Parts: sequence; structure tokens; C-alpha cells
Amino acid sequence: MPTWVQVVYLLCAVGFILALKGLSGPRTARSGNLIGAAAAVVACVLPFVYVDRLEHVPLMLGAVAVGTVGGVLGARRVQMTQMPQMVALFNGVGGGAAALVALLELRHMTDAVGGGELPGFDLAATAFTIFVGSVSFAGSLVTFAKLQELMTSRPVTFPGLPALFALLLVGAIALSVVTVTDAALAWAVVLCVVGLVFGVLLVLPVGGADVPIVISLLNAFTGLTVAAGGYVLGNTVLLVGGTLVGSAGTFLTLLMARAMGRSVANIMFGALKGGSTLGGGVASDRPVRSAGPDDVGIVLAYASRVIIVPGYGLAVAQAQHTLRELVDLLLKRGIKVDYAIHPVAGRMPGHMNVLLAEAQVPYEQLIEMDDINGEFKHTDVVLVVGANDVVNPAAKTTPGAPIYGMPILNADEAHQIVFMKRSMRPGFAGIENELLFDPKTTLLFGDAKDSLAKLLKAVESL
Repeated sequence: MPTWVQVVYLLCAVGFILALKGLSGPRTARSGNLIGAAAAVVACVLPFVYVDRLEHVPLMLGAVAVGTVGGVLGARRVQMTQMPQMVALFNGVGGGAAALVALLELRHMTDAVGGGELPGFDLAATAFTIFVGSVSFAGSLVTFAKLQELMTSRPVTFPGLPALFALLLVGAIALSVVTVTDAALAWAVVLCVVGLVFGVLLVLPVGGADVPIVISLLNAFTGLTVAAGGYVLGNTVLLVGGTLVGSAGTFLTLLMARAMGRSVANIMFGALKGGSTLGGGVASDRPVRSAGPDDVGIVLAYASRVIIVPGYGLAVAQAQHTLRELVDLLLKRGIKVDYAIHPVAGRMPGHMNVLLAEAQVPYEQLIEMDDINGEFKHTDVVLVVGANDVVNPAAKTTPGAPIYGMPILNADEAHQIVFMKRSMRPGFAGIENELLFDPKTTLLFGDAKDSLAKLLKAVESL
């Protein structure tokens, strides 16, 4: 590889670092995203420039064209509620691609040296990439199926699953050792198959409320496989980019697990011990206090302090723009309004931040859980829009509940709570929310977008 090419790859890697730094804040996120995309384009184009007698060019160009069309259509057509599924698919494709590249590189290395000895560390990195990349690919597909409701989002277990899980892990280690010592492609293919099965079994026991953490963990897996592949290929941009994704994904996974008050091991394997990360999911028929938009509008219009708690239902209804109009109107009336953001609200990390940013909500109005929890006791009205589990007192009061121990937003401490829901069905964790039956709580039933539009008119008329 010419020196100038290595320098360009190094600059692309620096571009990825700058992109990650830019994505850390809303004001620089767009420019950071563009820098990262530009670095990726340069890195993909570069082999066509410097490699002599490049083979299979039509196939590569065709793959680039298919990927470009798929990426553009996905970015433009996929709705915000489907973004987690798209992230899971993209992540799985990355892991699968890394595993395939490692298999091809193993064949290339064995053909290049004939009967000679191959570097042991290179073979170990190759075996790691094949196995973990396969795990990430298969696990991401199961995550996609759970999010898309192509299969149940409940934990799926069966007798003997822990034993089978342990057997596959031991088999993967043994196959990795054989791949390193023998460097036979056949063993590597078997290792890939074991990784696919292992990935499926890894995600099946995980229930609804923990899916965002699984996405983050599998993203870290993919990053690590790309980094290992970059080492084998001697490619700086893959090594640095994969390391960034792997380390960021690992850090995010730990942060989200802490936000839920549980360990990563408990989240991934709790169901194997007889626990569950999903409750019964049955709608309650207990009596509640409900009201119409006009009554709720009066409550909001004459409050002095309001906190909005957004959740997945807001994304489903695509009501973020209407919500912002309502908040802007309340602010014009001199009411102090903030959005309370829970770390795991929605179906992926930062889901609510992205959703509200799409509606051009000022970033300073988005207050993280730790910073706003002390404000609820001084709040006149909490308006819960499509959230459930992140305000469920069971996290503090009900040992054995799927979300017990998870830090929540202290909405129950407010003077009044207005809960916007379609029905009495529970949240993604599948358990009943006692806050719905609190004497301070009023329910406003209906589609969030339609209800918010009626609320907006009600407040305007006062």
C-alpha cells in the first residue's frame, strides 16, 4: 500500500473521530454527520484509485449501487418509529459483512502461503471476527423481528437452553483454537454457523423493555469485529472506525444498563434463571379518572410549571410537531415548560432526543432525568405523552417486577398528572402502571396527535 494511501486512510480515520465528537452535541451533529459520511465515501472510493488490476469491479460497483439506493430509501422513507429496526438491520449487516470478509481473507492467506505457517495473532483475529460478526448478524435479525413484531417480544426460553448456550460457547472456543492451529476454511465455516446459532439464542431470552440495550450491545460487537478485521487487513480506517464503534457501543450499553438499575448480565440472561423482562401485557379494567381535551386544556393553561414526559407513543403518533406547538403556546403565556428525557425512553438510545430535534425543539428545553427529577415536586402539571414504563412507580415499589430497580422519572411527585394514552394496555415491559390509578392522575384517551391538536385549540381559546 503506497504511503500516500496510508495517509489518506489515516485522515479518514481522523474524520470518523471528528464525526463522533460532532455528534456529541445538537449544534454540531449535522456537520459531524457530514464529516463522517465524507470520510466513509473517500475510504470506499480509494481502493478503486490505487489498486492495480482490481478484480470483480462490476460486482463491487453493483454492490455499492445497491447499498447506496438502500441507504437513501431507508433514510427518506423509514419513519421515526421504525428507526430502531433500521439501526438493528444496519448493525447486523455490518457484523455479517465483517464475518464474510474474514472468511475470504482466511482463504486468501492460506492460498498465499501454501503450506507455510501463518501468523497466529492474525488467525486469532480472523476467528474472532468470524464468530462475533456472525453473532452480531443473527442477533440483530432477531432484534429486528422483535421490534417489527414479526415474532413475540416476550422472552423465549425452553428447557435445556442454558446447557445448549454453554455447549455452543465451548464449541466456539474449540473451533477458534482449531482455526488458529489448522487454518482450515472448513473449520472457519463451521465456526460461522455456530456463531449464527449462538446469536439467535443470545437474543431470544431478552424481553421487550431491554431491546434498546441489546441493540447497543450488538452494535459494540459489530465495531469490535470491524476493528479486528482492520487489523488483519492492515487497514487503518477500519481499525480506528471499528474501535470507535466498539468502545462507544460498550460505554453506551453500560450507561443504559445503569439507567435501568441492572447489570448487563442480568438483562441478557435474567430470563434463563426464571426471571422475565416482560410482564403479562393484559389491559386493566380497573376504574380510572378521565377527562376531555377542554378540561385538560384549562389545567395546562392555568399552571405555572409544566413538565412534558415524551415516550414511544409520541413517536408512533408522529405528534412531536403538534406537541412543540402546544409547548410554544404555553411558553408565550408565561408558563415554564421543560421536557423530561429518560435515558431508555423509546426503542433505541436517544430516541426522544432525535424525535424532538426533528420538530426543532430547542435543545435547552430537553432536561435529562438526573437533572429534572428534583423538579417534579414543585411542578403543577406533568403531561405524559406516550410514555409508561419510565414513570411506573413499580420500579421503586414492587420487587420482582420486570423494571424493579430501574431509575424512573418522578412524575408521581407532581401536583397533577395528565396521562395521554390510546388505551389501558400496559407499556413495553408489559406490566400495569399504578400511576394511572393515582387520585392525582387524569387520563386523556385517544391518538396522541389528535389529542394534542384538540389540547392546542382548547388552550388557544382561553
